[in-house]
Amino acid sequence: MEPFFNGMKLNDPKIINGWCMYDWANSVYSLVITSAIFPVYYQEVTASEFSDTVQFFGFGISNTVLYSYALSASFLITAIILPLLSGMADYSGRKKNFMKGFVLVGGLACMGLYFFRGDNIELGILLSMLASIGYSGSLVFYDAFLPEIATPDRFDKISARGYAFGYVGSVILLLFNIFMLMKPDLFGIPEEQGDLAARISFLMVGLWWIGFSIITFIRLPNNPYNRKAEGNILTEGYLEIQRVYNSLSDLPNLKKFLFSFFFYNMGVQTVMYLAASFGSKELKMASESLILIVLIIQLVAIAGAYFFAHLSQRKGNRYSLIIMINIWILICLAAYFVYTTPQFFALAFAVGLVMGGIQSLSRATYAKLIPESSIDHASYFSFYDVTYYISTVVGTFVYGLIEQLTGSMRSSTLALMIFFVIGLLLMLAVRIPHSRKSVL
Repeated sequence: MEPFFNGMKLNDPKIINGWCMYDWANSVYSLVITSAIFPVYYQEVTASEFSDTVQFFGFGISNTVLYSYALSASFLITAIILPLLSGMADYSGRKKNFMKGFVLVGGLACMGLYFFRGDNIELGILLSMLASIGYSGSLVFYDAFLPEIATPDRFDKISARGYAFGYVGSVILLLFNIFMLMKPDLFGIPEEQGDLAARISFLMVGLWWIGFSIITFIRLPNNPYNRKAEGNILTEGYLEIQRVYNSLSDLPNLKKFLFSFFFYNMGVQTVMYLAASFGSKELKMASESLILIVLIIQLVAIAGAYFFAHLSQRKGNRYSLIIMINIWILICLAAYFVYTTPQFFALAFAVGLVMGGIQSLSRATYAKLIPESSIDHASYFSFYDVTYYISTVVGTFVYGLIEQLTGSMRSSTLALMIFFVIGLLLMLAVRIPHSRKSVL
C-alpha cells in the first residue's frame, strides 16, 4: 500500500506522469531553440557576406558574441532572482503559480521569436533572454515537486522517466520542424519566404511548451503543505531562503554534493552546448551530420537515463555518479584525439549515454539529500539550480577563453577533463543516508 501525505497518495502514477509531462513540454525549448534551429537561423539572419557585426542599440558587436552574452546574462539574472522567488513560493505555498508564470514568460517569448527577422536584433535578443529565463526559472519549482509526490526510493526512476519524456518529445517536434524546413512547399510555404519555416518552428515550440504543461498543472498538487501567506510575502520569502541557507551548515553531504555538482556540471553543460561547434570547426562536418549528432545524443540519452537509474538501485547513487564522471573524463580525453566523422559519431553515442544518466540522477540524488522533515523544497532546489546555471556560465566562458588563448577547441576539452576530475574527487566524499537510498 502506497503512503499518504496530507491526504494525497504518494507515488500516484497519474500525478507522477503529470509531473514527467513537464519534461516533455519544456525540452523542446532546449533542443529546438538552444541547440538545433534557432542558433543556425540567428547566424543566417544577422550575418552578411562581408561582416558578422550587428548594431545593438547603436553599439557594433559580433553577432555570436552578442548572443553568447545574452545567454550568460539570462543565466545570471535567473541565478539572482530564483532564491528570493523560491523563498516566496515556499512561504506562501504558491509554488505552482510561480512555475506557471515562468512557463508563460518562456513560452510566449518563443512564440514572439516568430517576428524576429534579423533587422530587429534588439527584439530577438530580448525574447531569447526571456525564453531562457522562463525555461530556467520554471525548472526550480518543477524539480521541487519531486519530493512532494513520491517516496525517496522512487526518485531515481521517476527522474529518469521525466528526462526520457523530454528527450522523446523534443525529438518528435525537432524532426517535424526539420521536415518542414526541408520541404516547405508541402506546408504551403512559398520558396521566396525561406525563413518562414524556421519562424513557424519557434511559434510551435511556444505552443507545445505551454500546451503540454497544462497537463502538469492539472495533475500536480496545489499547496500540498497547506501553507498560507501572512504578512509581507517579499520579506518573509527572503527570511525563508535565509533559513534554508543557514541550514546548509548542518548538511555537510548536501554541501559536498553541490560543490561536486558545480564542477562536473561545468563539463556536462559545456559539452552539450558546444559539441556541435566542435564538430563544425574542428572536423568541418556538414550541418546535416551535426543535426544527426544532436538526435543521436537525445535518443541514446533515454537509454542512459534508465540504465543508470537501474544501476543506482543496485549499487547506489554515489556509485553510479562516480562511474559516469569517470566516463566523462575518458570522453574529454578521447575528444582531443578525434579527427574523423565516424569517431565523432562514436563519441556522441558515449556522450548521450552518460548525459541522460548524469542529469536525471543528479536531480534525484539532490532530492534525497534534502532533509526529510523539510517543507521548503523550492528554496532548497533554488540552490541546486543556481549552482547549475553559474557552473554553465563559468564552464562555457573558460572553454571559450582557452580556445582563444590556444587557438584550438581540443585544448579546451582537456580543461573540461580537469573539471570532471575535481568533481570526482569531491563526489568521493559524499555520503547518502542509508534510509534514503533506492530500493529494488
